[in-house]
Amino acid sequence: MSLRKFGKIKSIFSALVLSLLVTGAQAAETIKIGINLPLSGGMKNLGSNSLEGAKIAKDEVNAQGGLLIGDKRYLVEFVEGDNQSNVEVAVREALSQISGENVLGIVGPIISSIAIPVGGISESFKISMISPTSTNPRTTQKRPFVFRACFLDDFQGEVMARFATRDLKAEKAAVLFDFDNAYPRGLAEFFKLSFEKEKGEGSVVFESWESDASDLSQQIARIVESDADVLFVPQYSSELPNIFKQLEAGGWSKPVLGGDAWEASDLLEICGESCKGQYFSSHFAALGAKGMAGDFVKKFNEVNGSTPTAFGGLGYDSAKLLMEAISRIDGFSGNLFIDRAKIKEQMAAIKDFQGVSGVINMNPSGDPLKGAVIIRITDTGEFESYTTVNP
Repeated sequence: MSLRKFGKIKSIFSALVLSLLVTGAQAAETIKIGINLPLSGGMKNLGSNSLEGAKIAKDEVNAQGGLLIGDKRYLVEFVEGDNQSNVEVAVREALSQISGENVLGIVGPIISSIAIPVGGISESFKISMISPTSTNPRTTQKRPFVFRACFLDDFQGEVMARFATRDLKAEKAAVLFDFDNAYPRGLAEFFKLSFEKEKGEGSVVFESWESDASDLSQQIARIVESDADVLFVPQYSSELPNIFKQLEAGGWSKPVLGGDAWEASDLLEICGESCKGQYFSSHFAALGAKGMAGDFVKKFNEVNGSTPTAFGGLGYDSAKLLMEAISRIDGFSGNLFIDRAKIKEQMAAIKDFQGVSGVINMNPSGDPLKGAVIIRITDTGEFESYTTVNP
C-alpha cells in the first residue's frame, strides 16, 4: 500500500472517529433554539440573511465548546423553520418547535405582521422569542416573553421625519404605503405624527393602497399635485421596483425615503438606478464597519461570499442575546417551564451587550434602547452610513 493511500485511509478513519465522538457529545449535551424565518418566497433574501448571521453566532459558541450553563457545556442546535412569510405556517412552525422539539427559545420572525401573532403564541406558552427586525410596537406590547434586537417604528418614524425636515429642508411630505400590512402602516403613521409636530397639521399627504399595488397612478398623481418635497415609502425591498417604476411614470423626481425593510443584498439588482441617491433608516452599516462589526462583516463575507445587510447583523445579535440569556441561568431544573421562565428573566436583565449593531440595553418591555443609522445609497450602489441618530 502506498504511503499516500495509507495516509488517505488514516485521514478518513480519523474523521469518522471524530464524527462519532462529536455526534455522541451532541446527543448527550445539546440544547435547541427555534428559528422562525422566511427561507422561501418573496422575503427569502431577508430571512436567509438573518439565518446566516445567526449561524455565525451559533458556530462561534460551538467552536468554544458550547454554552457553559452551570458547570456543564452544551452545544447549540438550531431547529430551522421556514415560515414562508405566511402567518398560518409561522404559527404552525412555532407550535412544532415549542411542543415537539422542546426548544428553549425562538429567533424570529422578522416581519411585523408575522411576528405579532407568533409573539402571541410565545407569550401563551411562556417561552422567550426574540425578533431580529420586527419594529412594530405591538410585537412586544404586554408580552414579557417577547423581545426584539431592533429599534421601534415610533423611533424610526421620528428619525426619518427629522431627517426630512432638518437635513433635506422639507416643508411638506407625502407618504405612500400598504394599509393592509402592519409594518408599513405603523411606520407611516409614526412618520406623519413626527413630521407634523415639526411642520404643522396638514403638512403630510397620506396615500395608501389595499391588497393590490399594481396600479398606484391615482395615489401618485395626488402626491405629485400636492407639491410635497419628499416622499416616504416604508415598504419592503422586493416591492420597490414596481413602486419606483410607477413613480417615474407618474412624474415624481424628488427624494424618496424608506425604512429598514429597504435593505437587502439584491436591492440594486432589482431596483437599479432608481434607488441610487435615496436614503433609508437602518440598524447597521457594513460599509466601513470597524471593530466587532468589521470582524463580523469579514466573517460573513468569508462564509457566504456576500456582504451582510442589517438583517444579517441583527440575526447575529438576536441569536447571541438569546444564547447569552440561556448561559446566565444556574443550570437546568428538569422542568422545561421553569427553565424557560428563568431564561426570560435573564433576557430582560441584559445590559451593555456589545452586538454588531451597537450596544444593546434590554429591559422587561422587550424593547432595547439603541440608535439608528441613516443609509445613503451611493452612485456605485453601496450602502453608505450617512449619519447616526441616537434616542
